[in-house]
Amino acid sequence: MRWVWLILGVLAVLVGIVWTLQGLDVLKGSGMSGQPMWAIIGPILAIVGLALVAFGAGIGRRRAPSM
Repeated sequence: MRWVWLILGVLAVLVGIVWTLQGLDVLKGSGMSGQPMWAIIGPILAIVGLALVAFGAGIGRRRAPSM
């Protein structure tokens, strides 16, 4: 299950970066280009993606307490 969180996190970061660049009108050619809303939503999605990656990376590190 750990790899699912990692993949979702990486995809969210990549999509967030693309949306940010489109919102800032760096990437042209879509209806999102030059729309300030996407320059706000993109970084938020990228931060959520980083949190998912951190969560996915942390799952494998937990161990049962030894007795």
